[in-house]
Amino acid sequence: MSSLLEIRENIRNFYSRNEVYLQPLFKFLLALVALLMINGNLGFMSKIDNIFIVLVLALMCSFLPINLLVISAVFVILHFYAVSMECAVVGGVVFLLMLLLYYRFAPKDALIVLLLPLCFVLKIPYAIPIIVGLLCTPASVVSVACGVIVYYMMDYVKLNATVISSLDADNAVSKFRYVMDGLMNNKAMLIVLISFCITTIIVYVIRRLSVDHAWTIAMFAGAVVSVVMLLLGDLTFDTNISVVATILGTVVSLLLAKLVEFFAF
Repeated sequence: MSSLLEIRENIRNFYSRNEVYLQPLFKFLLALVALLMINGNLGFMSKIDNIFIVLVLALMCSFLPINLLVISAVFVILHFYAVSMECAVVGGVVFLLMLLLYYRFAPKDALIVLLLPLCFVLKIPYAIPIIVGLLCTPASVVSVACGVIVYYMMDYVKLNATVISSLDADNAVSKFRYVMDGLMNNKAMLIVLISFCITTIIVYVIRRLSVDHAWTIAMFAGAVVSVVMLLLGDLTFDTNISVVATILGTVVSLLLAKLVEFFAF
């Protein structure tokens, strides 16, 4: 155990000595991964699905005071516009509402909104509510909810792009209704959103208790609550959530949370 603690301190010391170089590097990598993930999952507008544009924007985000969350939202809306103008308008309104909530309640949690869709792609989204509950405040549930909505909105447009594009071009109302109904009636999104928000609160409350191993208890309690709620929601609403993938993803998420605990606590 002493050797692990020594490794941790060496990593911390290395970061503190080279923070001026490492922070821009991490910002660049985060921007690069986020924009590549958006292009890889949507990719409807070929003009921005370009590695040169992505690299330039990632470099700008690393050195200039540019909000990566806003850049990512613009990328998503442009891809939506390539599907239909109505789809872009709906996406723009959703992002605007989320940004207003984000700046009002959790202005420092942009990383959560960016990482959650990425973790969905990697099949380990369950790590985010647990880690957020360990490190953040209850207000961060706003960012968790926004991250869930962003992923499911992108996923819905990706899966239904052909249908949306084929709708009568002269009937904008039908396109608006189709996109809005698909988002509002997405039971899987609603179940995941509620589950992740409750998990975040439970982990936060338990880890603040004055008991031994509160962080570990909080992690396992949050993982169990998350799995149970997701599976109960699947049984109730038939959302086709994979039981095996959920359990395996939760186990990996617990390992990541323990790693965060090791460095943060």
